[in-house]
Amino acid sequence: MTPPLNQDIRVALVEDQSGLRESLEKTLSSAQGIVLVGAFSDAEQALREIPEKKPQVVIMDINLPGMSGVDCVRHLVERIPDVMIVMLTVFDNSDAIFQSLKNGACGYLHKPIRGRDIIAAIRDVAAGGSPMSARIARMVVQTFSKSPPKVPSPTQSLTEREQAVLSLILEGYLYKQIADQLDLSVYTVNFHIRNIYGKLQVHSRAEAVAKLRDR
Repeated sequence: MTPPLNQDIRVALVEDQSGLRESLEKTLSSAQGIVLVGAFSDAEQALREIPEKKPQVVIMDINLPGMSGVDCVRHLVERIPDVMIVMLTVFDNSDAIFQSLKNGACGYLHKPIRGRDIIAAIRDVAAGGSPMSARIARMVVQTFSKSPPKVPSPTQSLTEREQAVLSLILEGYLYKQIADQLDLSVYTVNFHIRNIYGKLQVHSRAEAVAKLRDR
């Protein structure tokens, strides 16, 4: 929802610290080419009122009382798909940063932040950019430079008994043999196997073997 050239950028602010919120209100209200359509102290109020005000850009604090800024981003993007959200944070929390970006945020700024920097960030994101403080950018680079995360094993959701049954399935044991090995009834083995196939999202022994071999 990039505004046309020479058209003001409509901005909403979500910040719970009254002193900072008032300071940013003054900065944004006096900035050329920017129209502040509302300033809110919590996510709940923001979700009620922001969609009606139709901002192009939202400045969102990550650490809000009640619902967090991270969750607010997700709900706001659901209601205004084209909105561009820039997060504010004092925390070096990579999980929160990446979750915010995953939820739909377009940029991330580290507090304390100067008025001219937030104005520059608003203009940047409205023009299609992804503003990010140098400190946050370093964190992102460092995270991606680490070893890639391990893909969770499909068997992690299995119970200990289901894993025991699966091991025997993969070794080629028949249902009766599995029952004898684990001192279970054939009915119980069949019950466990149905659960295993459901959790692995397969329909047969062959599909289970193929899926686990790929992993």
